[in-house]
Amino acid sequence: MTDTQTSNYPNGHLLVDTAWVDNHRHDANIVLLDARAKGYDEGHIPGAGWLDVKALKNSELYAIAAADALETLLASHGVTNDTTIVIYDEGGGVLAARAFYVLEYYGLKDRVKLLNGGYAAWIAAGKEIGLDRPLPPVKGNLTLVANNQLIVSRTDIQAGLANSVILDARSAQEYTGEDQRSNRIGGHIEGAVHKEWKDALSAADEHGVIFFKDHSVLKREFAEAGIEADKTIVPYCQTNQRGAHSYFILRLLGYEDIRPYEGSWDEWGNT
Repeated sequence: MTDTQTSNYPNGHLLVDTAWVDNHRHDANIVLLDARAKGYDEGHIPGAGWLDVKALKNSELYAIAAADALETLLASHGVTNDTTIVIYDEGGGVLAARAFYVLEYYGLKDRVKLLNGGYAAWIAAGKEIGLDRPLPPVKGNLTLVANNQLIVSRTDIQAGLANSVILDARSAQEYTGEDQRSNRIGGHIEGAVHKEWKDALSAADEHGVIFFKDHSVLKREFAEAGIEADKTIVPYCQTNQRGAHSYFILRLLGYEDIRPYEGSWDEWGNT
C-alpha cells in the first residue's frame, strides 16, 4: 500500500503505510508505539516502545485511565506536546485503534496515526526487525486534557441523545443476546444499530496481511447501516476496544461527531 492509497480517505493523514513509517521512523518528533498484546520481545519495528493498552483503562470505574497516569506512561516513551505518534498492533486487531481513541480523547487529535496492516504488513514488506528496547528518552513537556465531547456516559444515553445513532460494534450473537459472555444480561442498548467492527477490514491478502477497506466501500457500507455523517455516532462494544476501532474508522471517513460509550456493555449489561 502506498501513501497515495491512504490519502483517498477524507482523513487519510491518520493512516500510514510501511514505506511512510520506514521513511520517518528516525524523525526527531516521531514516537513509534507497539500496541500488540504479545510478541514485542521476539521482534518489533526498530525504535518502537511497547505500550500496554490495558493501562489505558480504569476497569473498576468503567472509565479511561486518569490523565496524570497516562502522562507518566506516555512521557516514558518520549511523547511530548509536539510529538506525532504512530501506533501499530498485529494488524486486523483493535489494540492500536483503542490507543488511538484514548490519545485523541486526551487532546492529541490529529497527532496520532495508525499503521495500515500493522506489524504483519511490516514483516510482509521485508522491513528491518528490531529486538532491543529503546533507550529511555529525555522527558519533555506533556499535558493531557480530556475532551468530553468525545465520550458519553450511561446517564447521557438514558437521558436521550438528540440526532444520534448508537452503534453496536460487537458480534451479531452478542447483539441479539445469543452470546451473553459473562454479563448479567445479554442483548443490546435499545435502538442501537449493529455493524460489527471487523466489517471494516478487507480479507487477508496473499501474505496474510489485513488492511482497512477502501474509502468508497466503507462509506457505502456505513450509509447502508444507517450510520449517517450528520448525526452524533455513539459506538460501543463490551469494553470499548471494538467500539474504539469503529471510532477510528469513522474518523478516517471524516465523520465529525463521534462519542464512544466508554462503559459499553461491561457497564450496561451488569448494572
